[in-house]
Amino acid sequence: MSNVADFPLLSLILFTPLAGAVLLLFVNRQSEDAIRWIANVVAGIGFLVSLPLWFWFEPQGAQWQFVERLEWIPSIGAEYSLGVDGFSALLVLLTTMMGSIAILSSWTAITERVKEYYIFLLVLQTGMIGAFVSLDFLLFFLFWEVMLVPMYFLIGIWGSDRRLYSAIKFFLYTLVGSVVMLLGILAIYFEHHAMTGIYSFDVTRFHELTLPVGLQWWVFLAFFLGFAVKVPMFPFHTWLPDAHTDAPTAGSVILAAVLLKMGTYGFIRFSLPILPEATIEFVPMVIWLSIIGVIYGALVALAQRDWKRLVAYSSVSHMAMVMLGMFSLNPVGIMGSIVQQINHGISTGALFLIVGIVYERRHTREISEYGGLSKIMPVYAVVFLIMTMSSIGLPTLNGFIGEILILQGVFVVNKMWAAVAASGIVLGAAYMLWLYQRTMFGNVDNPKNESLPDLNIRELATFVPLIVLAVWIGLYPSPFLRRLDSSVMHVVSRVNAAYAPLNADGGADASAPVDGSLAGGQ
Repeated sequence: MSNVADFPLLSLILFTPLAGAVLLLFVNRQSEDAIRWIANVVAGIGFLVSLPLWFWFEPQGAQWQFVERLEWIPSIGAEYSLGVDGFSALLVLLTTMMGSIAILSSWTAITERVKEYYIFLLVLQTGMIGAFVSLDFLLFFLFWEVMLVPMYFLIGIWGSDRRLYSAIKFFLYTLVGSVVMLLGILAIYFEHHAMTGIYSFDVTRFHELTLPVGLQWWVFLAFFLGFAVKVPMFPFHTWLPDAHTDAPTAGSVILAAVLLKMGTYGFIRFSLPILPEATIEFVPMVIWLSIIGVIYGALVALAQRDWKRLVAYSSVSHMAMVMLGMFSLNPVGIMGSIVQQINHGISTGALFLIVGIVYERRHTREISEYGGLSKIMPVYAVVFLIMTMSSIGLPTLNGFIGEILILQGVFVVNKMWAAVAASGIVLGAAYMLWLYQRTMFGNVDNPKNESLPDLNIRELATFVPLIVLAVWIGLYPSPFLRRLDSSVMHVVSRVNAAYAPLNADGGADASAPVDGSLAGGQ
């Protein structure tokens, strides 16, 4: 295993997409098929080189694995420092898989500025992976900002009708949150120096700090703005439906499957373990915003006439559920929150692919324009049904595992929170089944739909890994949960004193009720 530890695996995963983007710079823009092949091969290699994270990661091993450290800006204590725990390893695998699926889905959808499109997608891939593997806060922030630029251009150039408005709105919302978050990072940086005499952006050092409660309060708010915009939490969500609606299909897939997870990753990686007292103090606020988000997102989804916009609002509801589990601050709730992040990436990423396929054929997303598609596109209808049930949380599919863990974690803290969250699941079933019934069943009344081709081999290939994962996690989630054990207990032991001594002994009763103070004075 020592040879594995010395191998710069994370750097290889990180820079493979960037190397592909650089390679595309030297390809003639007229050679569009060659560009598509190169981009798809690079994305496929990017996924293959990330697979050792699944096989080599040791769930019972060190907290941080595959660690790489090099001097970067020694004068301010910044390092090129990479490493993963179970949580970030799964997110990197999700990113490389969804990136390769998104690039494959674009083969016939993108016909203009093909070269630039694939370059931006590959650069975006590097930015997302970099944010997940950085153990240096300044390096994390660099990758966090890098992601903004390619996504801005993907929406603004290859998007639909209101693409510029949506791109600028996305950019400004995220940038405001990022600038405030940077102030929070600097506050921790200087406080760490005042306490230790060392200038450092090392996240692992920050996890061991006990910062003054007053400072934690302000830094939590700074981080909250940066991460809540990205999640996006109510009321910071308004950029999301516009960005999703106007982004090209691959952009929507990446946005839903990976970019939204940046916000929830930030909370679990930084806010909870570095700012535990402030986290506890803000639990009632975050919980109520999440509860509003669960109900509001589902109700607004029910009112949508645009297929893609409905799926976008479903993300607001699902991600609010993720936040609810996270701020239950017990092992089961946080475990469910992380699992549901992976599940959301699989099911909602697939739903955006499903919308993209009919949009490419008909160039309309109006739900009323469709009906009876199961008669014309039976394979498509089966795939859509599986991913609909995955999104709803049908037992034996992945969504159920995340939802049951979140509800269990929330229930032991506050039964009313759990009841409201459960009502969000019912509403989620309502809008997804309504969408499926309107588009797949009934008569084919629109003549334009009569000759729509079913899924081809390439399109089917984009869904196969997602269906396999949905069934695997639904039937046998244990390998995923095992990889998350140490990550979850590390966070919980910092933010919930009831579990700190148990964690030192190597485990805890995940369903034990948390301290009553976490229930907002329950």
